Amino acid sequence: MKLDSIALHHGYEAEASTKAAAVPIYQTTSYTFDNTQHGADLNNMKVKGNIYTRIMNPTAEVLEKRVAEMEGGVAGLALASGMTAITYAIQSLTEAGDNIVSTSQLYGGTYTLFSQVLPRMGVEVKLIPADDFAGFESAIDDNTKAIFCESIGNPAGNVVDVKKLAEIAHKQGIPLIVDNTVATPYLCKPIELGADIVVHSLTKYIGGHGTSVGGMIIDSGRFDWAANKQRFRVLNDPEPAYHNLNFAEALGELAYITRCRVVSLRVTGAAIAPMNAFQILQGLETLGLRIKRHCENAEKLASYLSAHEKVNWVNYAAMPTSPYYQNCQKIVKGKASGILSFGIKGGAQAGAQFIDALQMILRLVNIGDAKSLACHPASTTHRQLTAEQLKSAGVSEELVRISVGIEHIDDIIADVSQALDAVSV
Repeated sequence: MKLDSIALHHGYEAEASTKAAAVPIYQTTSYTFDNTQHGADLNNMKVKGNIYTRIMNPTAEVLEKRVAEMEGGVAGLALASGMTAITYAIQSLTEAGDNIVSTSQLYGGTYTLFSQVLPRMGVEVKLIPADDFAGFESAIDDNTKAIFCESIGNPAGNVVDVKKLAEIAHKQGIPLIVDNTVATPYLCKPIELGADIVVHSLTKYIGGHGTSVGGMIIDSGRFDWAANKQRFRVLNDPEPAYHNLNFAEALGELAYITRCRVVSLRVTGAAIAPMNAFQILQGLETLGLRIKRHCENAEKLASYLSAHEKVNWVNYAAMPTSPYYQNCQKIVKGKASGILSFGIKGGAQAGAQFIDALQMILRLVNIGDAKSLACHPASTTHRQLTAEQLKSAGVSEELVRISVGIEHIDDIIADVSQALDAVSV
């Protein structure tokens, strides 16, 4: 099936006892065992089935199957948030003394995780500009476990050459992890471009309505974890919690995603709520329709802003003037999703006046909502970064980000216009 049909049908057949057409909400903590042996076999992963909603849930399972199918992966793991997905994706590959290499243009929460939190746990993160391919090559050493990037950076709006990073990663024998939140599988399918692992904040475009928080890891199933047993010890050494199970040996293409579930999720517990999984499934059904409108509106707003006398610059990768235009054509089908940023003459003070004057567009830090949203990243999502880190992340003091919604474009432009009129700096 095509993406639009997968989003509506994949992974669910009418539930046996009730024949419910919609995916039921399995609002339960636990699942009964047939007998003692059945319980033991479930916990030892000898048979398939449900144990406890912290580890798996039938509503979440449908979501996992649908998004994994849309991304071209073998399996997915739905989690409590996008940040959980990123944390577990890396935690399931690394231990103290290891490192990963990442693009420096990142969402603020990811940047903080990489620059502050992981180093305190003994995992170094080397931050490299996305187009510095020689820098990526030289940063990789024997303890490097992965390359990480965002297909479309948030809020920088840069489009990353996923193909090139995949080539560099595989040449060095490591996987590429891609955060595909902003692009979604409608604009970019990283696995087809060579990525090994994909992560999402389901809270954003996939959920799409600002009601539910969630995240997901999708495993391509293509990376050979057993090819370098020393480098990927966490997947090749005996796992004491499962009677010395060797994940790479016993589970093959499902080794990585299974470890994410039965070690990281089972032990630390950031499970997605069944109701959130259900709400995100509703959003997924209309993702294709919304992405088209997001892109159309963003292109028109970018064009309007680029011609406005109070605007210094506009960053939107689908514009021919963008430094990311060629990557936009190559990686995301010429579409740059619904995120754009711009700088108003007058700097940070002018940006604050603009945001405060908005009437319809909401002032908040989420993206990917059906409604248009605006924020000043330097004082919100990236406020914890130093001036040097802000520059590295592609966030200037005057940058204003708009997540362009699906309202009528005339109303979006009218609100932006009157807010720009209110700028007096």
